[in-house]
Amino acid sequence: MRRLLPLISSHPGGRSAMTCRYRCGDACFHEVPNTSDNPYAGDVIAGALSRRNVLRASAVVTVATATGAAAVDRAPRAQAAVPGGVPTALQGGGASGTAARGLRFGSVEPNTTDAVTVPEGYAQDVVIRWGEPILRGAPAFDPDRQTAKAQAGQFGYNNDFLSLLPLRGEPGRQVLVANHEYTDEVLMFKGYDPENPTREQAEIAWAAHGLSVVVVQEEPKSGRLTAVTRHRLNRRLTATSEFRLTGPAAGSALLKTSADPTGTKVLGTLNNCAGGTTPWGTTLHGEENFNQYFAGGSSATDKRYGLSTGPTERKWERFDRRFDAAREPNESHRFGWVVELDPYDPESTPRKHTALGRFKHEAAQPRLTADGRPVVYMGDDERFDYFYKFVSSKRMMKGTSRAAREHNLTLLDEGTLYVARLTGDSPADQIDGTGKLPADGEFDGSGEWIPLATGDTSHVDGMTAEEVYVFTRLAADKAGATKMDRPEDVEPSPRTGRVYIALTNNTDRGKSGKAAADEANPRNLNKHGQILELAEFFDDPSADRFAWRLFLVAGDPEDPGTYFAGFPKDEVSPISCPDNVTFDPHGNLWISTDGNALGSHDGLFGVATAGPRRGEVKQFLTVPKGAETCGPIVQGRRVLVSVQHPGEVDGASVEKPASTWPDGPGRIVRPSVVGVWREDGRDIGV
Repeated sequence: MRRLLPLISSHPGGRSAMTCRYRCGDACFHEVPNTSDNPYAGDVIAGALSRRNVLRASAVVTVATATGAAAVDRAPRAQAAVPGGVPTALQGGGASGTAARGLRFGSVEPNTTDAVTVPEGYAQDVVIRWGEPILRGAPAFDPDRQTAKAQAGQFGYNNDFLSLLPLRGEPGRQVLVANHEYTDEVLMFKGYDPENPTREQAEIAWAAHGLSVVVVQEEPKSGRLTAVTRHRLNRRLTATSEFRLTGPAAGSALLKTSADPTGTKVLGTLNNCAGGTTPWGTTLHGEENFNQYFAGGSSATDKRYGLSTGPTERKWERFDRRFDAAREPNESHRFGWVVELDPYDPESTPRKHTALGRFKHEAAQPRLTADGRPVVYMGDDERFDYFYKFVSSKRMMKGTSRAAREHNLTLLDEGTLYVARLTGDSPADQIDGTGKLPADGEFDGSGEWIPLATGDTSHVDGMTAEEVYVFTRLAADKAGATKMDRPEDVEPSPRTGRVYIALTNNTDRGKSGKAAADEANPRNLNKHGQILELAEFFDDPSADRFAWRLFLVAGDPEDPGTYFAGFPKDEVSPISCPDNVTFDPHGNLWISTDGNALGSHDGLFGVATAGPRRGEVKQFLTVPKGAETCGPIVQGRRVLVSVQHPGEVDGASVEKPASTWPDGPGRIVRPSVVGVWREDGRDIGV
């Protein structure tokens, strides 16, 4: 069994206090915004669809992709009777055999090394760092002479979500799109005074937020990627760039401000966390902890989103009135959306899609129905908040013609927004809050999608459609959604259509006055999180029923309250606080962690989702001191990760860095994108 390291943080998960301050405005130290009393149904309601019937129906899987329809498991599998009723094809494997294809590498041991650590036989390099120039005219990075103008032409700070898209006509090149979630001013500026930031520092931070588009070049022999600076497609979107509100709430009185009486034009995007890549060639970006940027909140302006009643951490309200909710009460309503960017058109105005609802979007990942309509799955990253999906009423047009691209940019403006209600199939007295499995051997059950709004029609009593979109959390409260343990990234499997949701943690679960453990969130004081696997009825993404089971219950494998899809626990890598997820070409799920509560640095893990090794977790890399792993991309020849907030450790500063990554002692710590490849040039994990 792999040795675990001593726990090094008393904050939720393994985060430092600095991370909590700058990343989310100390969200975990404020009262939980969700004070609704939504019940959790611990027993299957008579007459409801059973979980196993849904899973059997969903064994016939057809998944529409950008390249067409791919059929997987066209015939229903035989369901052998096994303890707990788990289908034989989905049981965990035994000790014999080799790892699943794509996961055949030596697992990296838990560690606290101030470096990116990869398996033996693999190489790594930085693809691009914070501050590297990507636009024409942008200067080389100089942290001692940084300006807002320079930063607006350079790669932004704290890269998170990553997407790689093909670039026709330029062999060996791809388009890399990155989110820049937030800024660590104390790690960016020498002598930074958090009580008295300067206007220049605030404007540099505005320019360091947002999105970057940068073309990358592949080295033929290894697959290593390098940034192509000053390419015609390279682009920066910042906290002052123009964005367009679209969809049914655009133009609403709730979105109008003194600077924008139309309610359709927004300056900036903030706190972009994870995202998604669409089948029509655009990228989606989730605005997450936007509340922390707005001062002067009140019961009239907050509406359950956690706006500060006093000054903000960064004090931006001193330099721009739009960050003062007392002066501009609607400005915060213009953040918390899913942003869509066309990376192939550097002149286009990105869209904020109101039809997808406003909350703390961790991510937004689409799949297509059989008739070509996109369905987008979304998590709201807050303790006791919800899991959503949006089903478009419009079909995707194939091709890359101008007409097709213009049509496809409207796909997320018309449809129905839903929130999830989950029901367990075990008696409530079998869910004791420790993570002990119920008598049937699984945490599982059925669920329903509750409609909130369709176009201009509200399905929530007492709320207009515009109110549902702008105050989506309140609408979901009224609808009786299931309170979850911080639903973060979500990814449908390209092979099976099953949807995987990272539930990072919830240390308030089961506390006095808070929701207790239930079958979907089975541990009180949950430090380590879990992964939920969801199957839509008959594998129809537009269905209003689904089945679910917990795929992983994370933590120390020696803890009896952990579960790895039935795989032997003495053969898995310890994993804690799952955050971002993606799939490799072989159908394996890859998980990046945020706030590892087992004492090791955060990392990237691969886990088989099918076959005899289902549930085998293998650690592929770890990141430097103070850093989080996010934005993973796993292609045939390479793995990309965002190394976010390296050196973000309590008491650290530019003058007293906690990390020397990536450039060594005497150089400023820089968030960066890292590429990993096999030294022999072969595919990852085969």
